[in-house]
Amino acid sequence: MVGLTDFLSINDCNESIDCMPSITIRDLESNVKDRLRLRAARHGRSMEEEARDILRAALAEKTRRPASLFEAIRRRIDSIGGVELDIPARSPLREPPRFEE
Repeated sequence: MVGLTDFLSINDCNESIDCMPSITIRDLESNVKDRLRLRAARHGRSMEEEARDILRAALAEKTRRPASLFEAIRRRIDSIGGVELDIPARSPLREPPRFEE
């Protein structure tokens, strides 16, 4: 997240006019805007087209829902190379209480 205020401005379109909805992003940090400008320049396009491309790519990704909590945790840990845990040996179970009548 880049610290944006949730603000969506969509232009109304007449059915007879071909137009695309637009979005306004407020409170964008200056360093984010500068990085967007530099990235757009590297790709030889406008900042607006670069932002559209970034949004298209981000929304095209399909997020796979983990089958279980175990899978979700494993996916996160695999990204850092895994982790080794020392698992202590189990001690014998204690004798259950006996209730006398």
